[in-house]
Amino acid sequence: MTPPDTNLKKQKRRHRFPLVGMAIIAVFAIGVIIYWILEEVATAPGPQDESEAATPADDPEGEGNAPPSDPAEPVEPDDPDVETQP
Repeated sequence: MTPPDTNLKKQKRRHRFPLVGMAIIAVFAIGVIIYWILEEVATAPGPQDESEAATPADDPEGEGNAPPSDPAEPVEPDDPDVETQP
């Protein structure tokens, strides 16, 4: 069923400003999202300086990046005080 008084010119005129308003809001929202993403990228922590980063060649024994003051003790394979999981 169609409405009895369909005036397309009148309907276009009445819907023009709400549609333009919705388009402006959508563009504004997309702009805010892009700004937010770019701000997060700009304030994200960057990679470490090359002088601070350890490379595998610098650590031949595989001890990791532990600081020199770390009181780590070496563990022997047959140490009875160490529990291993299967």
